[in-house]
Amino acid sequence: MYEAILFLVDGFEEIEAVAVLDILRRGGVKTASVSLTGKHDVIGSHLILVKADMILDELQDNHGAMLILPGGPGTSKLKKHELLLEMLRNHYAHGGKFAAICAAPTVFGELGFLKDKTAVCYPTMEGRLQAAHIGITTTVTDENITTSKGPGTSIEFALELVRIIKGGSEAAKVADGMLWQI
Repeated sequence: MYEAILFLVDGFEEIEAVAVLDILRRGGVKTASVSLTGKHDVIGSHLILVKADMILDELQDNHGAMLILPGGPGTSKLKKHELLLEMLRNHYAHGGKFAAICAAPTVFGELGFLKDKTAVCYPTMEGRLQAAHIGITTTVTDENITTSKGPGTSIEFALELVRIIKGGSEAAKVADGMLWQI
């Protein structure tokens, strides 16, 4: 069983996916990268090719896992992927954990997950966090949803996810090993 699942579509923001995946794994979080394109190879917004661990059809169990969406221009594809949206709605209905960065928190906003929650996203997209309170920090966790502002906040975001899944001491250990101040 995976503790975290990071979804990829063509046009994803590479830093927000790869840095998060790397840091989660450094923290001992059993994490899978899942392609929503129908193929393992996914092209990022800066034309960097990433090979996902699996395609969506191969994912058998997401119960208990944190579902993570990186941002970038590919966010528009996330919003149109019916199987992903169905999975997100089901996970939400069962109180699952979520995380998104940059443009991707707008997916949660449009699904109604952010109603009366504090959230952040890329600054020009805050109007799409429907019914959310806009946070003042760069990364925010409100109950079961963690959001962050963009590429430059990827490390902070990922360490917050390690903290949520594995605890503060593990997050501090990973940060220390990366020479990152938390």
